[in-house]
Amino acid sequence: MKKFLAVMLAGAMVLAMAGCSGGNSSSGSTANSAAATAESSGSDVSDAADVSGAETDSTDTGAQDGTVLANPMKPDLISTAIQSSLGFDEATATAAAEEMLPLLMYTEGNPARIANAIKKLQSGEEVTVAFLGGSITQGTGADNENCYAALTAKWIAEQYPNATVNYVNAGIGATGSYIGVHRCDTQVLSKNPDLVFIDFSVNDTSDRIALNKLTYEGLIRKIWKYDTAPGIICIAMTQDNGTSVQDAHGEVTDKYSVPFVSYHDAMLDFLNSSDSVQWSDISGDNIHPNMAGHAILSSMLTTYLQYITDNLDSIDTTDPELAAPGEDGEKYENANLLTTDDAQPVSTGAFQQKQMDFGGFKNPWIAKSSDGSYTDEDALVIEVEAQNIGILYGKLTNNAGMADIYVDDDLVATVNADFSGGWGNYVEFTEVKSFMTSGKHTLKIVPKGAEGQPSAFYLSGITIS
Repeated sequence: MKKFLAVMLAGAMVLAMAGCSGGNSSSGSTANSAAATAESSGSDVSDAADVSGAETDSTDTGAQDGTVLANPMKPDLISTAIQSSLGFDEATATAAAEEMLPLLMYTEGNPARIANAIKKLQSGEEVTVAFLGGSITQGTGADNENCYAALTAKWIAEQYPNATVNYVNAGIGATGSYIGVHRCDTQVLSKNPDLVFIDFSVNDTSDRIALNKLTYEGLIRKIWKYDTAPGIICIAMTQDNGTSVQDAHGEVTDKYSVPFVSYHDAMLDFLNSSDSVQWSDISGDNIHPNMAGHAILSSMLTTYLQYITDNLDSIDTTDPELAAPGEDGEKYENANLLTTDDAQPVSTGAFQQKQMDFGGFKNPWIAKSSDGSYTDEDALVIEVEAQNIGILYGKLTNNAGMADIYVDDDLVATVNADFSGGWGNYVEFTEVKSFMTSGKHTLKIVPKGAEGQPSAFYLSGITIS
């Protein structure tokens, strides 16, 4: 009997924008029953430039030898999703789906590894399908059973009743590819995935585009080089005004020939060409798909998977060679997250570890002061071995403090955790120091506060690569 194991890894307690809810759960069930739910909330921070994607012909996806696959993409799954979620009649829904197909694949990519995963499913083997992303992947706008990730994993399980499908949801609200590449080892690769979906196009931002491209590239390289040779499918989401870093991520997917499904292009074109559907029909805010949006997104992904299945016999499944990284392309492929549970500080000063979930990360170190007064003795000091060093810290809407960051006794950054007037608390990152080569370094974090005012500084982890 088919086993559909829901392993929801990353339950986020980010205080989300009003009306947004998502969550993670862990349960086992057959394909005919839904995974148990456990709600949490999350939201994405998305200030990227308005970048529109180039159109590509989704029916011309090539096999490894460059030949055109004989069987075209079919509109059936998208049409069914549009019918059931938006109430279209069959003819209108099919026409809309057919218009989406040429816009579906921003990067066609090499399907070899995905084909290998499908062959394992056909053989009745155990296959792990993982989803790494922000609050959309986490399930915001839908729920545990009806978010796009759960729907996609359920469809895979239903298609292959003799296989065991393990479902891993590693979505955490307000996280982009920098945090993603650092948490990938423990939250995705440790589960030995055969297929990984990546969703960070509305979390990565235009003001950090150079860094985002490097961390996105590092993420693809990290997953690609893992022992299980996972297939990778990237996803381009969008805000209501078209905001997305799809084009920047597309440069990376093109470089590594990774399939890149564009909800951005297909959905915005659908909305622009339809007189009866508006953004509010597929989203409850400016960014997160609602139940209908999640259903249509899942149908886009399953349409691609069905397309590869239909052409399986003609695809060369020889493992493609990983493209050369070029300048700095390897910078983050060995990234890791030193959690507060794993780290062994030389001294913790005023920082105390609290057993809680904050922004999807467990047990932060917290330094608090009732009057904003701290000294150097209140610093957290830890030794790390790395080439690149950063921290994850809490952005707070109330009583936020600051911190001076020292590396090897040099002041390298001052971090302000204030997010007054924002949508809620969340975990932010800052990279504080990079070196030419890896080595041992002393990181010191000295909390600061406004005189006479209560303040707190949350430290959720240390990023090293």
